[in-house]
Amino acid sequence: MRRDFDALVAEAEAEPTAGWDFSWFEGRATEQRPSWGYQRLMGERMARATAALDVQTGGGEVLAGIPRYAPSTVATEGWPPNVEAATRLLHPRGVVVVACPDEPALPFADGAFDLVVCRHPVTVHWKEIARVLAPGGTYLAQHVGPASVFELVEYFLGPQPREVRESRHEDHDRAGAEAAGLDVVDLRTERLRMEFLDIGAVVYFLRKVVWMVPGFTVDAHRERLRELHESIEEEGPFVAHSSRILVEARRPE
Repeated sequence: MRRDFDALVAEAEAEPTAGWDFSWFEGRATEQRPSWGYQRLMGERMARATAALDVQTGGGEVLAGIPRYAPSTVATEGWPPNVEAATRLLHPRGVVVVACPDEPALPFADGAFDLVVCRHPVTVHWKEIARVLAPGGTYLAQHVGPASVFELVEYFLGPQPREVRESRHEDHDRAGAEAAGLDVVDLRTERLRMEFLDIGAVVYFLRKVVWMVPGFTVDAHRERLRELHESIEEEGPFVAHSSRILVEARRPE
């Protein structure tokens, strides 16, 4: 049965985008998960830490999903709707949420944490991470890798130059960490299959992950969206590939 384009788009436009809960995509989009299991790794490190910081926590969903926190655990977030969502979710678990811009400087003392974690930061401020890590402390993160979901990006924006496609390459993470005085102990990249099963999933994804197609609106891209809707209805899911990097770096003793 063919689905109605306008109804799918209207449903996706009406859905709130605060936080990083992606449960709305169930039955509408799929994405493979990295083999390393970032949330599990975070939980293992957090259980051994004494003071931990989650940078750019979003709505706090990933941090909320681990079983045990460090005795002192803090999360930062810069976008007001996410600050509100993270506070509601994390405060009952004893995590302090600090509202601060996603830029230097972090509002913490030098060497304040023995663990800093981050999932999908917009920008990685390596010098600040190194500064707030205690000697022997660890930065454990999952970064977005190069050309992530670029099949969808280039569907709307056209071919992107090489420097854009490679702007999040793992070599940049290694160089940034080492320049800040950290030792990289693990660095891995995986590309993972994604499927968008209806046009509503595409619209909601681009509304939520706003840097993919900057300034995206349905009105500005309606005809291209309609063409993609027809393709999905006739040929099946739109396939793209996300790119993920696991980074573990330590501050020397």
